[in-house]
Order: sequence, then C-alpha cells, then structure tokens
Amino acid sequence: MPLNIGNDAGSEFVREPAFLVLGKLRRAHGVRGEIALEVYTRLPELLDPESVVYIGEDHQPYTIGTTRWKQDLLLLKFVGVDDREVASKLTNLLVYTQTQTLPGLPDDEFYFHELIGLDVYDADARYLGVLTEILETGANDVFLVRDDAGGEVLIAAVDEQIVEIDLDMGHIIVSTIEWYGEGD
Repeated sequence: MPLNIGNDAGSEFVREPAFLVLGKLRRAHGVRGEIALEVYTRLPELLDPESVVYIGEDHQPYTIGTTRWKQDLLLLKFVGVDDREVASKLTNLLVYTQTQTLPGLPDDEFYFHELIGLDVYDADARYLGVLTEILETGANDVFLVRDDAGGEVLIAAVDEQIVEIDLDMGHIIVSTIEWYGEGD
C-alpha cells in the first residue's frame, strides 16, 4: 500500500511533481548558521549530511553540512551558511527534494504523489472518481475519491479494499462495502 502529494512541476512523468516537501525551516539556532527544520518526511535519510536539498519556491539548492536532533526538530547546518543572520533569512521556507532522488520501493508500495490523480473504479468497472487526497488516520490511510459531480467516497487503503493499483494504466480498482439499512 502507499508509503507517504496535469504536470507543471517539470517531472518527466505526467502525474509526478519534480519536487516534494521534506519539511519547513523554523528559527535560526545559535550564532553559527544552524536552523531548525520541522520534518514532514518519513524518509529522514533524505536529510543526511552531503545531501542536496532545495529551499523556497524558487528551489535554491543547498548542501547539508551537518545535522543533529533537538527534540522534535532537526537542526541543519548548510554548507556556506555560517552565521545566524544568513540562516534567519531562510525562516519559514519549505525544504524540498527532487522526486528522482527518492529511493525505490518494493513492487507493492507506492509514494502518495504517485497515486494522487489516478482514476478509481470498483470491481465491477464502475467509475468512482479521481483520487484527490490521502488521509493519514493512524490506523490506516484513507483514500478520498471525488467524482465529476463533486461527490466524495472514502476508501480504506487496506489490502481488503484495494484490489489493484496500476500506475501504467493510471487507475486503482477497489472493492466496495455494501451497507444495508433497516428494511433492506
């Protein structure tokens, strides 16, 4: 099932963005150029020293020099950022990685961004809509599918519900649960 959001982002694949958010920079820390990062990714290895990340809407490349955890935040020191004043200019900017740098996944796992935009059908080939969002609930992820009329369907992203995910065909096939009310 999923691991962890028209293409105008520059990727070679239609539904794939060129950049994915890893976290958000917070306040400068100390006087030597460190800055705190609120980490969003489930792949913290993308933030290892010597990794290149891209900061802000213009995706400026920065190389990570050092990292260390301070409670929930990852303190980053970028190569060439050696004082608090320079680090402070990065406050509240998003940190990105290029999609092409993501590690490969086993055949039955997918990144969220690979699934968003796929057409969803039930096992009887009825069109349900487009996967527009994946909700992380804790117990299991939930697919939010919207149809052309603005209706929504929520589908648990569990093996019992997801029959097939075919990225090449651009669709997901799901089994639906029939609910019967009183008197049915």
